Amino acid sequence: MAAKQELPNNVYRLDPKTGRATVATTGLVQRPNGLAFSPDEKKLYIVEAGLTPRVIRVYDVSDDKLANSRPFVTAEPGGTPDGFRCDVDGNLWCGWGMSAEQDGVKIFDPNGKPIGFIALPERSANVCFGGVKRNRLFMAASHSVYSLYVNTQGAPGG
Repeated sequence: MAAKQELPNNVYRLDPKTGRATVATTGLVQRPNGLAFSPDEKKLYIVEAGLTPRVIRVYDVSDDKLANSRPFVTAEPGGTPDGFRCDVDGNLWCGWGMSAEQDGVKIFDPNGKPIGFIALPERSANVCFGGVKRNRLFMAASHSVYSLYVNTQGAPGG
C-alpha cells in the first residue's frame, strides 16, 4: 500500500543557512518532477508530470521565489520529459522517452526550440554533465547508463 502524501504538491526551497524549507511556488499542482536552473540561475525549469501530455514550465527566479510561470515545451503524444540539465549556453538537455521513436535525450535552445536528439535503445530518465571539462553527458536509462562527449559544457553546479 502506498504511503499517504504528507505535503501538498509544491516546489520547496531549502535555506542552506537555516535548513528551513519554504514553499517557492504553489502554482504547480500536477506532480512537479525534474528541475534545473539556467546557467545564470535566473530561470528554473520544472516538469509538470501530472499532465498528459507533460509540460516543461519555466519560472523567473526573484528573491528566492518563483514567478511568471509559463510553458517552455509541451511534449508531443507519447513523449515523456524527465530529468534534465542546462549547458553553458542555456540549452536544456532532457531525458526523454516512452516510445522507440522518442527514447533518448532531446535538446532545446533557450526559447524552447528543439535543436538536437540523441537516440538511445531505451528511455532516458535523467542526465548530467561530468568529466574534467563538464563536456561528457551521462544518461541514466531504464537498464543502463550511457555517456557521450559533447561539443559544449554543462552549466556549473549541474
